[in-house]
Amino acid sequence: MNVILQQSSIENHKSSIVITGSKSESNRLLLLQALFPEITIENLSNSDDTKVMQYALQTKASTIDIHHAGTAMRFLTAYFATQEHSNIILTGSSRMKERPVKILVDALNTLGADILYLENKGCPPLQIKGQTLVNSKVVLNANVSSQYISALLLIAPKLKNGLQLTLEGKITSVPYIKMTLDLLNRIGVETQFSNNCITVYPKAVKEDLQTLVVESDWSSASYFYSIVALSPVGTQISLSSYKQNSLQGDSVLRTIYKDFGVETHYENNSIILKKISENTNPKIYNLNNAPDIAQTIAVTCLGLGIECQLSGLHTLKIKETDRLQALKIEIQKLGGHIDITEDALSLMPKKTLNKNVSIDTYDDHRMAMAFAPLALKIPLQINDANVVSKSFPSFWKDLKALGFKIY
Repeated sequence: MNVILQQSSIENHKSSIVITGSKSESNRLLLLQALFPEITIENLSNSDDTKVMQYALQTKASTIDIHHAGTAMRFLTAYFATQEHSNIILTGSSRMKERPVKILVDALNTLGADILYLENKGCPPLQIKGQTLVNSKVVLNANVSSQYISALLLIAPKLKNGLQLTLEGKITSVPYIKMTLDLLNRIGVETQFSNNCITVYPKAVKEDLQTLVVESDWSSASYFYSIVALSPVGTQISLSSYKQNSLQGDSVLRTIYKDFGVETHYENNSIILKKISENTNPKIYNLNNAPDIAQTIAVTCLGLGIECQLSGLHTLKIKETDRLQALKIEIQKLGGHIDITEDALSLMPKKTLNKNVSIDTYDDHRMAMAFAPLALKIPLQINDANVVSKSFPSFWKDLKALGFKIY
């Protein structure tokens, strides 16, 4: 499905959107619920990734296809490695079969897992023979994807001797690691995070029933920050439900978009985004702790004609697509000049964007949603627009509710 977005503005300059639970929190809690069935969860994400995670944890099938769901691939690899007497083949889309998982597999095998590659070494599909993991110490480079680290931490309470994870070097995406540890703490698991050593202590059972409520997704909120930033002063959007003490790394949006003249106010369980001023100064951000919002920020800068430099992006090359390369191609279509390295981008926008451009999405939900706000400036087409269902199935419906003209 392709969609055409015509130039539009937000109706009445004041709108309200309900965003479902964070995909990151939802998938972590689903894995913990599989380990500790006493847990109940409210406000789960309605994303494809979370639905895939739920299916994989409930099915009796011996072959499980997680399609494009990278988080599910990593978390489930760790989970099934601990399930005694199981024998699971974990596979995915053609792109998933190119995405590296060797770091996690090596770590799990060090702990005593039995995981084999069925096609290309270092990538899915995997054959996972579940068993008791008796080893408790593992060392990883600190700059790997936080999902490898979180996958190990989530299964740690059920390991016979717990887990002592040593990270060598500078840690990437600390907020996501802290999110995982906080969720473990909430269900009564004892943890320690000192210097570059993380310890998770074993826990046999959870003593009592507990309901955990998933906060709404900050990554999804980023597109509405972009919309407000690209709109006239006075534009306002309300999003629910969010916490001031969020665990999500992408909540840094509150600070970053102040630089674009967008203020964030809390009211009950909602955040209110309001454009209060214009700010066209060049933007420089290190997104080491929040790389998923890089596409949104780059496109916001493009739409406003603002120069930007973004760093800390080394994990973007192994996402649903090589996001840095995809950004370069699509921004150049629109007339912007962009240089990329292995872990950074530099954007020099064009004052007048090329119109009626067709944006390719590369099987990447964030490409579709990051570019959509540009319809406030120029008409454009988003190809394979249904890719948004991976994380935000109601995205196009919500944009229509804001007043966007979508065909």
